[in-house]
Amino acid sequence: MSAASGAGTRPVVGPVIETVGLGIRFGRNRRQRLSMREMLFQRRTSTPKGSFWALRDVSLSVQQGEAVGLVGANGQGKSTLLRLIAGVLLPDEGTVAVRGGVAPLIELTGGFVGDLTARDNIWLTAGLHGLSNQQIEERFDEIVDFAEIGDFLDTPFRHFSSGMQVRLGFSVITTLDEPVVLVDEVLAVGDKRFREKCYQRMEELVSGGRTLFLVSHSEGDLKRFCTRGVYLSEGTVREDGTVADAIDAYNRDQGRK
Repeated sequence: MSAASGAGTRPVVGPVIETVGLGIRFGRNRRQRLSMREMLFQRRTSTPKGSFWALRDVSLSVQQGEAVGLVGANGQGKSTLLRLIAGVLLPDEGTVAVRGGVAPLIELTGGFVGDLTARDNIWLTAGLHGLSNQQIEERFDEIVDFAEIGDFLDTPFRHFSSGMQVRLGFSVITTLDEPVVLVDEVLAVGDKRFREKCYQRMEELVSGGRTLFLVSHSEGDLKRFCTRGVYLSEGTVREDGTVADAIDAYNRDQGRK
């Protein structure tokens, strides 16, 4: 069995991901930082000077095994929503609940340590994401083979090319058993042959019952992997239906600009 399939995905009763009135605001130049007094006493609906709502009033319910494509222009909140689901960011209003763990294909190299070797980074990253030593040992060769870095296992990660770093990150993260997979534009990285390997791995994850959130500007990728589409514009949900409906709504709005 492929490591991407792990030990199988157990059925979950009810939504795997649920957001209710989800919102987060940013400063114009950095994340808005509030004092303790402001956090305790400021009205949640107010917006401090110099900040804006990156997401506002986003309510979604996603069932196990759904493949959801996030559609929209740059800067409309798609990546921010993935980071809220992953727990990287905390909301300023509303709630987000995830049943089970998350495999984030958002910043593939963000959790890797530059001075550690590829070998050490595999053990460290997989272990931090919950794999046991035995599981890592069982999947180690497949991770290395998929990433095509066998000759560089004892090379410091910072000496890798950007392409090699992405290959290793993708290979490790898609080896995890987490039931929710978040993918942010990473399928656009790498040469054509490696992208096709990534596509095949993603199809294995979806067919194995994983829940997928995919951010992509490629209509082909969205239609290949997703059946449901959510169109975000100015931080709010403008369309939630089939992936074709979401893409059509986005294209119509773009045509008016």
